[in-house]
Amino acid sequence: MARRLRPVGLDFVAEAPLRLVFVARMAAAPERVHAALAGDVPGWARWFRAVTVARRVERAGGDGREIRLLGGARFLETVLADEPSRRYAYRVDVTNAPGVRAVLEDWQLLPAGTGTVVRWTVAVDGPAPVRLAVALGRPGLGHAFRDAMRSLDRRLAAMHGGGA
Repeated sequence: MARRLRPVGLDFVAEAPLRLVFVARMAAAPERVHAALAGDVPGWARWFRAVTVARRVERAGGDGREIRLLGGARFLETVLADEPSRRYAYRVDVTNAPGVRAVLEDWQLLPAGTGTVVRWTVAVDGPAPVRLAVALGRPGLGHAFRDAMRSLDRRLAAMHGGGA
């Protein structure tokens, strides 16, 4: 059953009771990474293995996304920050995932030579058992993130004839 979560702003990324941070280096330049994250939402299903459906949707609060994951989790999200070559952040407004009260994901893109350091923060609020379950899932999320970043980097290199 879908449930509405507590709406949070960008400050939640620093204030959330649980924050998981993952970092990866990519050969692709920040503008190309940002274009894949923010500009090609349906493309997520081609490079992020856990994503089965990704599409833009109209949301009352601004640009939105609908995301479906392997295993059946569904999310309706509102984009909170879309700063070309720098940042892409969104909060989850509605989900069928049990127990969570608020979720925000923040993708920071930092130039690194001709490439990009991607810093993905997942900020979560929920009762203690939910926070514990999410924290215990950290290794799996980290693996999924690193795999997705490698896959995206290969995709961007193939599309643009190289990493730079």
